[in-house]
Amino acid sequence: MIIVSEKAKERIIALRQEEGHKENENIRVSVKGGGCSGLMYDLGFDSSLVETDHVFEDKGVKIIVDRKSLLYLAGTVLEFSDGLNGKGFQFVNPNASRTCGCGESFSV
Repeated sequence: MIIVSEKAKERIIALRQEEGHKENENIRVSVKGGGCSGLMYDLGFDSSLVETDHVFEDKGVKIIVDRKSLLYLAGTVLEFSDGLNGKGFQFVNPNASRTCGCGESFSV
């Protein structure tokens, strides 16, 4: 399961409206190879589902995760920061043994 912070929820709702996404477009979170630590997060709107997708809902936000990515993302908290040290979505991942300085990639 992926947990969504209140600030992340508010930003997702705002982005959906700003970018003209429909209500049935949910958040897809996945893990891909790359980045300076070996694996990177990918986040975007998506309305399609495949048989192996898992769908979670937290605070009214539906999150789609493919089977492979779920192994890396279980228990992750999706945060949003708009502070001076950086702005954007952040993943607080208990499975990550190391993260890069920008927080966009990790290793297990």
